[in-house]
Amino acid sequence: MKKQAVVVGAGLAGMSAAIRLAGDGYAVTMLEQNGNVGGKLNQRSGKGFTFDTGPSILTMPWVLEQLFSSVHRRLEDYLEIERIEPQWRTFFEDGTELDVKGDLPGMLDEFKKVSDQADFVELFSYSKKMYDLCLDSFYKYSLEDLKDLKKYHTMSELLKMDPLNTVASGTKKHLNNKHLEQLFNYMVMYVGSNPYEAPAVFNQMIYVQMGIGIYYVKGGMYKIAEAMQALLDELRVTVHVNSPVERVVVEGKRAVGVETKDGTFYPADVVVSNLEVIPTYQNLVPDKKAGKQAKKLNDSFVPSVSGLVLLLGVNREYESLKHHNFFFSEDPEREFAQMFKDGVPPEDPTIYVGVSSKSDASQAPEGKDNLFVLTHVPPLTKNPAGKTDWDAYREVVLDKLERMGLDGLRDSIEFEYRFTPEDLQSLYGPNGGSIYGIAADRKKNGGFKIPSKSDLYEGLYFVGGSTHPGGGVPMVTLSGQLTADLIKKHEGAVNV
Repeated sequence: MKKQAVVVGAGLAGMSAAIRLAGDGYAVTMLEQNGNVGGKLNQRSGKGFTFDTGPSILTMPWVLEQLFSSVHRRLEDYLEIERIEPQWRTFFEDGTELDVKGDLPGMLDEFKKVSDQADFVELFSYSKKMYDLCLDSFYKYSLEDLKDLKKYHTMSELLKMDPLNTVASGTKKHLNNKHLEQLFNYMVMYVGSNPYEAPAVFNQMIYVQMGIGIYYVKGGMYKIAEAMQALLDELRVTVHVNSPVERVVVEGKRAVGVETKDGTFYPADVVVSNLEVIPTYQNLVPDKKAGKQAKKLNDSFVPSVSGLVLLLGVNREYESLKHHNFFFSEDPEREFAQMFKDGVPPEDPTIYVGVSSKSDASQAPEGKDNLFVLTHVPPLTKNPAGKTDWDAYREVVLDKLERMGLDGLRDSIEFEYRFTPEDLQSLYGPNGGSIYGIAADRKKNGGFKIPSKSDLYEGLYFVGGSTHPGGGVPMVTLSGQLTADLIKKHEGAVNV
């Protein structure tokens, strides 16, 4: 008889864990509260426009290849992935425009628009060394703290991770140019963190993007979730949608299953929660110890930023836009201080605009664009003023986009859908409506996440952005794989 595993939540991390556990011999059941799989990676459509509602940039596709390979499948049989060039088009308040390119000569030519002094080659080498080191540890094992990291690296190697600097101070050493620093510092937002507080090791994101590349999935990013669902079906994983979980059932010091809101009990040898760790303890474990643990974790592991998302179908094509576009703030230090310290939406935000129809004509009617507009804002738990007027903040966002080149944007909108932090919290349950799980902070948590194996209950494990290695498509997908490795290590033989 096979051991039983129950996975709570069918986000990418939960599906990744389920795939691996099924491949390792478990009988796996997934329980998802919403009507489809994918979690924040989802899709909306209307009036001929199609939008990915969550992640729109794919990095490190090897993580997906590794997942499919682990169960003897080939990713290319399920997904068509293409590299995007230029990677980003960036717009600055002073009128400067820079295209971020994956080829070094082209990038150096772009940089000459703003600086002859910036040593990008050295910055790129610094970033690549960090990434290469992390392949031996950060991306290979489920790490809890510095003690774990030291198992895999010499002191010399650890120093190459630049532990005394933040992301921002690390880039400044090599660039000393406000445009380039702002551009490269913003890459840490792939994991929803503040470049002025996140440890410099996250400067490896520069190599992750520019060395490995950024990618798009033909037909929309939601195809990743559909491919994983197809794989789950092949592995005979039972997936129940519209099945919200009421509680994790604990007997003594062990999780023994879960109960859904309709009263159905699912027994399990292993329970994996794709809900973030703190909300799991707060909402799903009816135990005073769990409540105390949640409060304790909150001190060091603060939620990442949330976001206001506007899905805009417009009746024209904006020739100035590429697939991925960033409209930067005038004062990035003030922007991040307002988000991370003051807990208020930035008065002058950086705005991301994704236009997948630039690469994939199926995403919008001919002659029209589908604009995915994302503005990062504080999580709900950090806003001292209470509820934000999102109607008013929408106007701030549209004002900035029209001022910086998207003429007539308001008048061109013929389809609109909106997600607020409150919506994200209600739909997916993250702490404060966070998008990326936990913010990396050099002083508070050293860039580490909450352990994937519960400290309180045997048989309870976690995946997703609040666990190692963090938020974003490749990271949460990898978290499912690394947590499956932990389960194999701690739970013994699969078949009984």
